[in-house]
Amino acid sequence: MIQQIYPSVMHPFRYELNKDMHFAAAHYVPSESAGACSNVHGHTYFLNVTVAGNELDETGFLVNFSQIKKLIHDRFDHTMLNDHSSLFSDEDPSRFPTTENVARIVCELIQAYLDRSANKAKCVQIFLRETPTSYVVYRPYAGGNYGE
Repeated sequence: MIQQIYPSVMHPFRYELNKDMHFAAAHYVPSESAGACSNVHGHTYFLNVTVAGNELDETGFLVNFSQIKKLIHDRFDHTMLNDHSSLFSDEDPSRFPTTENVARIVCELIQAYLDRSANKAKCVQIFLRETPTSYVVYRPYAGGNYGE
């Protein structure tokens, strides 16, 4: 992975973990107004996940890096995103597999996993690069409401 500097997210937590990964996936945006993106095409997505929290788990981790990779890379790598019908939809624009929605759904998947952990860490930022010149940053707690 090429070294990348990511935008920082402000948060009130003591620990911050960042996990980089990439996955190759195809998709299409099911809307005529998406132009060429309405055709099936693929990307090598580069992803940075930021998790933060105040407490470590019983192994001394905020979260195990390998668990984040299993949740995302193992699910999406070499797949057609539109085929993940429990996550994406051809009818609901909030569930079209745009980079914005993929970033949000990745965050939701990670947060659902973290919510089952004893230390209750938070996924505070997703950085998802679709192409060398285009990326999305998703911050689920914009405005500072961390639900604690």
